[in-house]
Amino acid sequence: MSYDDIEIEDMEWNEELKAFTYMCPCGDLFQITKEQLAAGEEIAHCPSCSLYITVIYDPEDFQDKEAPPLQPEAAPIVVA
Repeated sequence: MSYDDIEIEDMEWNEELKAFTYMCPCGDLFQITKEQLAAGEEIAHCPSCSLYITVIYDPEDFQDKEAPPLQPEAAPIVVA
């Protein structure tokens, strides 16, 4: 059972850790990366204790956006 359910909007982005973080009661930070969120993970663990939280978020916000299709290169015009 998770310690708490936390909205992603209530977490902070930590550039150094490259993860969303939320303060743990032990004094460390719950952490979850964008890659974990994109993979469907919803559990953020604390590296210093056994607690974890459930992160509430919209998975579509973290899916890779499809790259637009490449335009075919125009054939060069040969002038004789």
